[in-house]
Amino acid sequence: MAFPFDDEILALPFYEDRHRTLAEEITAWTAEHAGLWADAEADPEKTELGIIRALGEDGWFAYLNESEAPDFRSLCLRREGLAYADDLADYAFSIQALAATPLPRHASAAQRERHLPGLANASQVAAFALSEEQAGSDVAALQLRADRVDDGYVLNGRKAWVANGGIADLYTVIARTGEGPGALGLSAFLVPATTPGLRIHDRIRTIAPRAFAHLSFENCRLPADSVLGRPGHGFVIAMEVLDRFRMTVGAAALGFARRAMDEALARAARRPIYDGRLIDLPTVRATLADMDVKLNAAALLVARAAWELDNGRRRFTRHSSIAKLYATESAQEIVDAAVQIHGAAGLVADAPTERLYRQVRSLRVYEGTSEIQRTVIAQSLDLTRVDRQDRAPGTYRHVSRK
Repeated sequence: MAFPFDDEILALPFYEDRHRTLAEEITAWTAEHAGLWADAEADPEKTELGIIRALGEDGWFAYLNESEAPDFRSLCLRREGLAYADDLADYAFSIQALAATPLPRHASAAQRERHLPGLANASQVAAFALSEEQAGSDVAALQLRADRVDDGYVLNGRKAWVANGGIADLYTVIARTGEGPGALGLSAFLVPATTPGLRIHDRIRTIAPRAFAHLSFENCRLPADSVLGRPGHGFVIAMEVLDRFRMTVGAAALGFARRAMDEALARAARRPIYDGRLIDLPTVRATLADMDVKLNAAALLVARAAWELDNGRRRFTRHSSIAKLYATESAQEIVDAAVQIHGAAGLVADAPTERLYRQVRSLRVYEGTSEIQRTVIAQSLDLTRVDRQDRAPGTYRHVSRK
């Protein structure tokens, strides 16, 4: 398999030698384990479980047992490399990572001892149950109830579009406990899949097959120590996870886009046409140039967002949204252009471009739609720039971004 990263991007100061070494390790791992996802669409749940187990055995989730915060430049590189290789490989890694990441930050000592070893070695599979059919992006509108009883809580309601739904051993569930109105009345719970009253309401078939389900909770009793963090803190936990992982969605989009670019270049260079090659046509060369510009811009935005978070910059959430928005929108355009360059051959079922065309679409929805990202970015605009521009020359005052 080709090297799924851009050496020139990796050489920039955003990255360190350990990241460049990691990129080589990811490339070798995906080449060695390509058989894991060779038959992904025939049985996506079984395939995904196999991928998660292999990732766990080889230490991809070991950071969950570490005291330090995860390195998001590494997480982004992992997603980029896996997405280049296969959609389900990226999905398997990303959902386990996303769903388990809140535990080191918010779980009690007893919860960490109970759950983290299994999540880190992937003997236990995690899922994050946030969305509901009538409350997707509007987290404050969630309706699943967790009513307080003497010995804990009772959950009643449903969750929708749960990634890893149906194969997870542990669900992090955001439910309404009523400590306050709207977002202030949400709490996070750790719910084992074996809990009585929790069941798979419906397994969902999606445009790119994977483990995806609706859940129902019917008088689902949980002990008081099932709360992750503290009561009323669920919205903060959910937003913290999404703010951080948005940039990794952009990294996955990079993997899809770079694979599409490589496929398009190879097709254009080899396809004979008009006594020459397809790449000799000015229109095709212009299309390839546009694809390359978008790919480079997206890679830089993802690298900056991850660097901002890893270096403790307060406004990393803004850059996470920017990276996610641009990279996913551009990846869709790059994949579409790759299909166009292939012509009819690009539409054949199970061809790389046909798979990419289906697989890339979901990224513009996950972890907040493109429309939501535009709202977040607009709200984060630095209006102090207006004040600075109105000052007389020589009166510039530095505003710290820390």
